[in-house]
Amino acid sequence: MSEQRPQVPGTAGEEAPGQPKTPEHSGVDLARVALRAAKEQARARGNAAQQKKQARRGGLRSGARADGRDPLSLGAAINRLITERGWETPAAVGGVMGRWPQMVGPEVALHCEPQKYDEDARVLTVQCDSTAWATQLRLLAPQLVARLNADLGQGTVKMIKVLGPGGPARRYGPLRAPGSTGPGDTYG
Repeated sequence: MSEQRPQVPGTAGEEAPGQPKTPEHSGVDLARVALRAAKEQARARGNAAQQKKQARRGGLRSGARADGRDPLSLGAAINRLITERGWETPAAVGGVMGRWPQMVGPEVALHCEPQKYDEDARVLTVQCDSTAWATQLRLLAPQLVARLNADLGQGTVKMIKVLGPGGPARRYGPLRAPGSTGPGDTYG
């Protein structure tokens, strides 16, 4: 049995592990590499000369090809603005508010109306015209959240906050003490 010694990198004509072997270029390959380098240098010189020429003329000029300065249709301009500002989610939720009757059905839409969407908490607030409809919508909330997320993208709406009807406006009688807030100031 012969004992094997570990090879030290760099000895006996072997290259160290982890160092890539450099291919030897010869003939046609060497010519291709030289041509590619010459083309890149020429392209860089041409771009620099073009920029210098445009700066001398006073900036970019209109040409036959489309660029970022060409007029856009209104829809394309709005879509570009929404994308640049990061308004995709609020715009999508606003679209749902416009399509509310199709999302929940005409009968529910008559009695329940979306009020606002909190983007940070991902909560849609809905106002109902009676406590019975508020209760009904609270029971339907999980299915409605699933339907909204299927339409808008998963996680867009986490919760629906259902508000009941607001009370009537507080009316003050003809005999009112100055600075009084009505009957609520007497009873606490």
